[in-house]
Amino acid sequence: MENRRVFIKKSGLIVAASAMPYPSFLIPRKKEKLGVALVGLGYYSTDLLAPALQLTEHCELRGIVTGSPEKIPVWQAKYGIKDHNVYNYENMHKVADNDEIDVIYIVLPNALHKKYSVIAANAGKHVWCEKPMAVNAQECREIIEACKKNNVQLTIGYRMQHEPVTQKIISWAKQKPYGNIKTLYAEAGFYHGANDPTHWKINKELGGGAMFDMGVYPLNGVRYATGLEPLSVSAVIENSRPDVIATDETTLFNLEFPDGITAECKTTFAANINTLQVNADNGGYKLQPFQSYRGVAGITSDGKKLEAFKGNQQARQMDDDALAIINGKPPLVAGEEGLKDIKVVDAIFESARQGGKRITI
Repeated sequence: MENRRVFIKKSGLIVAASAMPYPSFLIPRKKEKLGVALVGLGYYSTDLLAPALQLTEHCELRGIVTGSPEKIPVWQAKYGIKDHNVYNYENMHKVADNDEIDVIYIVLPNALHKKYSVIAANAGKHVWCEKPMAVNAQECREIIEACKKNNVQLTIGYRMQHEPVTQKIISWAKQKPYGNIKTLYAEAGFYHGANDPTHWKINKELGGGAMFDMGVYPLNGVRYATGLEPLSVSAVIENSRPDVIATDETTLFNLEFPDGITAECKTTFAANINTLQVNADNGGYKLQPFQSYRGVAGITSDGKKLEAFKGNQQARQMDDDALAIINGKPPLVAGEEGLKDIKVVDAIFESARQGGKRITI
């Protein structure tokens, strides 16, 4: 009987203790803001990402990785970056010992995405990689594997999938407000003056070319507008300035989707173009522009306006991605999404090499 009383008494103490709140110092606290380090301080980091990180609620700029020492004091003065959060490409792996950095954002020429994404993952940091994910599907798979092995999150910088007007188009792929989709047309490009022959965007070895730089927008666009994966592609490459542009200047590609849906796409460094048109049984809709940094807007066949988002696209993207990490949820645009695009890009280049042959994906 005595043993039973002792047991009940002890059990009651255990239950009471378990009902009491833990001291705050014993409970792991979520970080209010994640620390982001930008790798590569070119135009996109300097003019878009760093300013956007001054607007974000769930992440902030804390580090930089650069091969240009002259940029370091400028960035430190402007953003208050501490000395121990400054790295170069040779010592970037040492970020593994820096608890102030949670996320590494790869903003380098495309051919360098895989190398530095893997370094970031091996350092135990979450990886945000700019689009396109890499220059071939195998490199994409290696990035995905490195992030899985190190238990870090991988997100691809497809900012359009975070943009509200685009998200409405994505939702219409399932809702079909104008009936079944039949055809699509998507184009993205700008006039590249090619004044600097060393610029990575016209350097094949660095992953330049219209298809990698701009072509993933129409490709990704027709994929998210249909919610389907293409079955085949045929493509041709044109270059009116081979003396100054050593990559594809213009790439034209046609995609076949399930249910007989077809998409005609164009990307170029020879003209300013920016349109996504969706044609369905009972009408359709058009975004123009559909991938600009601001002002993405559209109209439907029955006159409804799709008003432009007034906020900062990059800030919205990075806050979404930071919240996914903080809350332990899958990111909106995972590495597998980047891989899907690059598998198609591989097929586009193969079709062009074979004179426009239809390639099954």
